[in-house]
Amino acid sequence: MPGYKIAVLPGDGIGPEVTREAERAMIAAAQAFNFEIELEHWPIGGTALDQFDTPFPDATREACLAADAIFLGAIGDPKWDHETGARRCEAALLALRKALGGYANLRPVIVPESLVDASPLRPECVSGTDLLIVRELTGGIYFGEPRSSGEDVAANNMIYTRSEVERIARMAFSIAEKRRGHLTSVDKANVLEVSQLWRSVVTEIHELEFPNVELEHLYVDNAAIQLILHPSQFDVILTGNLFGDILSDLAGTLPGSLGILPSASFGGLVDLYEPVHGSAPDIAGKGCANPGGALLSIVMLLQRLGEMEAGARLQDGIIKTLEEGVLTRDLGGTASTTEFADAVLSRAFNFAPTAA
Repeated sequence: MPGYKIAVLPGDGIGPEVTREAERAMIAAAQAFNFEIELEHWPIGGTALDQFDTPFPDATREACLAADAIFLGAIGDPKWDHETGARRCEAALLALRKALGGYANLRPVIVPESLVDASPLRPECVSGTDLLIVRELTGGIYFGEPRSSGEDVAANNMIYTRSEVERIARMAFSIAEKRRGHLTSVDKANVLEVSQLWRSVVTEIHELEFPNVELEHLYVDNAAIQLILHPSQFDVILTGNLFGDILSDLAGTLPGSLGILPSASFGGLVDLYEPVHGSAPDIAGKGCANPGGALLSIVMLLQRLGEMEAGARLQDGIIKTLEEGVLTRDLGGTASTTEFADAVLSRAFNFAPTAA
């Protein structure tokens, strides 16, 4: 019987609430498809700062590196905003990414017909949207050195090397080959030298290795406009760290809520899975957070582990739940976090609801 060790990092805010439902999904899938799952909980973010005086304890780092996969809930809360440098909650996320070395963040955005009316966009604009944003995760302005901060002047450097662009481009083109064969590379090559290198290398990889994939280049400002005007035109979007961060959050408007979007980070020592949404401290503890993004992240996790049928069944359960109108508050419904997850797991695995 196959077995998998998952490092679970619930984090802050609504992180523990959506993580709890993600864990239930993994347990249900394991029971239904006869594999073993071992879940180990480790602190990160503000919760870790309070307990261990650091947002990313060494024990958490070591556990993540020893796991088969990592699931992260969310990080941060305004009560820790006064912290600086390595004590900031967000520093833990950057440190985790650096420790893992996962250079590719994949964020699928699908708008099923059941959520077309939940979108703030007109139905004819958003209907049929099925895109994937491939964001370079370990380079660019978030990691560029030197960096400085002062009272009057602060500086960050956006830096990319040829090898960094080559590896993320190859992954994105490979994915596009298996989808609809179209890749849009997003940059700001009209004003940034780093984007000129990006565009040149992406074009070179396309011509030499993936001529069968259609390649389009867009400036980031135009890409943002096109995401809103006509999102269904996109298949795979490839872009750098900063632009990918912004565009993927913007894409969260398409299905009506960031709460329904999953993500995964590949290419490093251990794969990392997390919903796109933040810690949402304003609704933490109220039982109304949308666990859809967390559950869809588990779909990606199961499929990456080779449990394809289990992942497909969980995804079908999510789609059926949405189609039947079981929606959380952010999507215009009344279902609680647990009620939504109960509906998904009962449809996917005939899993018994949580006891009241």
